[in-house]
Amino acid sequence: MNVGPSPVCALALSFTVALSACGGADPSPAADEAGAISPGTDDPSAAASDAGTTGRSAGSESEQEVDPTTSAPEPVTVEGSVISAVDGQALAGATVTAGGQPTVTDGDGRFVLTAVEAEEPVTARRPAWRAATVAQPTDGEPVVLELEPIVVRGLRVSRYAAADPERFDRLLELADETAVNALVFDTKDETDTVLYETGVSYAHEIGAVEPVYDPAALLAQARAHDLYAITRIVTFEDTTWARADAEAKLAGAWVDAADRQNWSYPLDLAVEACRLGFDEVQFDYVRFPAGRTAISARALIPPTSEERAATIGEFLSEARSLLHAEGCGVSAAVFGIVMSSETDEGIGQTPEAVSASVDAISPMLYPSHYDRGWLGFSDPNDHPGPVIAHALDLGGPRMSPDTLLRPWLQGFYYGADNIKAQIDEAEARGAGWIIWNASGEYRRDWLPSP
Repeated sequence: MNVGPSPVCALALSFTVALSACGGADPSPAADEAGAISPGTDDPSAAASDAGTTGRSAGSESEQEVDPTTSAPEPVTVEGSVISAVDGQALAGATVTAGGQPTVTDGDGRFVLTAVEAEEPVTARRPAWRAATVAQPTDGEPVVLELEPIVVRGLRVSRYAAADPERFDRLLELADETAVNALVFDTKDETDTVLYETGVSYAHEIGAVEPVYDPAALLAQARAHDLYAITRIVTFEDTTWARADAEAKLAGAWVDAADRQNWSYPLDLAVEACRLGFDEVQFDYVRFPAGRTAISARALIPPTSEERAATIGEFLSEARSLLHAEGCGVSAAVFGIVMSSETDEGIGQTPEAVSASVDAISPMLYPSHYDRGWLGFSDPNDHPGPVIAHALDLGGPRMSPDTLLRPWLQGFYYGADNIKAQIDEAEARGAGWIIWNASGEYRRDWLPSP
């Protein structure tokens, strides 16, 4: 590959995350008035008398006796754990702060904060979860913070909707009227195009930049409607990239996911997206190729299911490390079939490996994509509810317990009844959902009420 180490990723990797608190306060009105003449009197001696029996000004701090009861309290140690409010499972990797002191929960969700000012509240944060704050216990008992997951109910914002203010406004209005609480934009889509004026130089070098929308402007509008913002990055299938860089190419339109040099470009875009203000980055096509391309590249693809899944998992773990440091969540879109399969289907995706490396997993459970005969149905597309239920019931229990499940649902070929049938199955299992429609057009009657 002809590109050197990523300047953005190299910079991000070199950072040590540190949090500090600073602040100040306006002078207290009481302090300002302590040595002044009391309102309603013209006798300076009265003010002096009020200030103390010595008659000295209350402002003469150097001559006052220090009251030991007003001295700063001794620092304390705070310990406890962070758990899921849904099932009580421990949440590792949560950032806990009190009085500006940060720490991160371990694999059992536990934390210890030392040298904390007494009475400072304790706050826990984790990407893709809602922050929680509790009062510091006065008796030194361990504190437990329960975090609620952000259950995404989202719509995809196509490049066409992002480029058209009227269409985007309609999406915002639809979100206001329904249970929709999230939008999924594209940073880089299936056309290999980076859809905004990126600062990632490699995208310009290979001719991949075609500005379609201003992320800052659309994110500001989404924020005004209290919407969670995800951006999607098409990762290892990229014809433009494969043609421009022979060293990166695997076969056909695919670049080699096993070559770590090829991780820099999508990770640079992801870090930039986080800094632009997105809440979460979702990697799509984060896999090895299937079909004829896989046959052509067989000699270069890791030979076993375990090795392929480990490679994809390591890429996503690298992404999570970088993006968590920036405050963003990480998710991955995966083939729907892998939720029901005992293998990685040759592409390096399994519920176990992917979910262990991300905050949320989004299997693409489009009934139209399943072969005839699936689950005994002559046409699975006619049975959206059972198809969704089967995939979630088989794949969900195989995921890491603290990873969120929110499938992509089919928003094409269908009317309201079939779309609602999919949503109902996701909701019945406590999962979120995102509706895929290539044009970005959705109808009110497809969606549940708030």
